[in-house]
Parts: sequence; C-alpha cells; structure tokens
Amino acid sequence: MSTPTITAAVTIAGETVPRVELTPVAVDLLRSLWDEHGPLMFHQSGGCCDGSSPMLFMAGEFITSDQDVRLGQFDLAPTGAPSQPLDFWMSAEQFNYWSHTFLTVDVVPGRGSGFSAEAPRGVRFLIRSELMTTVTPFAVPAGTVGVEADAAAPIPA
Repeated sequence: MSTPTITAAVTIAGETVPRVELTPVAVDLLRSLWDEHGPLMFHQSGGCCDGSSPMLFMAGEFITSDQDVRLGQFDLAPTGAPSQPLDFWMSAEQFNYWSHTFLTVDVVPGRGSGFSAEAPRGVRFLIRSELMTTVTPFAVPAGTVGVEADAAAPIPA
C-alpha cells in the first residue's frame, strides 16, 4: 500500500478549510524521523538563510509564542497506530504574506539548514504554494497585522 498525502487538521479559530498538507514522500521521511527522534514540529519563519524552507525540530525544541500561528496539525500515524501529532507553525509576519496560499510540504534532494532534523539525510523540506480562492470567513489570528479578512480554499487545477 502506498503512503497517502496527509492534510492537516484546521487549527485557526473560525476557519474551516485546511491550509497545509504533506506529500507522500514527506510523510515517509517524517515517520522515519519520528522513529529516530520522537515527537516533531515544523516552523516556517520569514527570516534569512533557509527562511523559505520549513524547519523540522523535535517537539518543544523550538519555542513558539504569540508571534507564531499554528496553521495545522498532522497525524503521522499509520491507520490503526497510536496518534503521532505534528504541528505546523509559521511566524505571524510570514503568515501576513502567505495568508492567501495553501501549502504543500515536499522533500527534495540537497542539504538544507543544519538546524533542521532532516539535514543529515541529504534532503530538505520544501514548500510548494498554491493560491486559494475566497471563502468566508478567513480568520485573522491574534498577532497578525494586515491580513485581509476573507478566506481560502485551493484553486482547482
């Protein structure tokens, strides 16, 4: 049986449309890294260097604050296995720019940041984005500034 794409549960109050998903190759890598390191979390910053790549940390290793938005929560566990929750966070500043996009986390060859858990494996996580169409309501998380108050769903291909 092949690994499925996993879509994150909605975690932003007032929203009903998911914002982020994992490709099957990302799911396989994350399950392997979970087996090696235990619980994990993503953080997408707007900073320099690998700021455009989501960084994978052991859960609790990267401290989030009210300057971060939890875009979704994945359950990495295969069917019938105990839950393996993985939160996807983004800096509020970055969310201001990307609030209109649906994000897909993928894996590509090449070394990313030495701080991200997948780096020693010679691969890195990569965000692929897709514009979202307007749906109501589009929640504005606390701490964000300038986000349009409309909503989102992926634009059909």
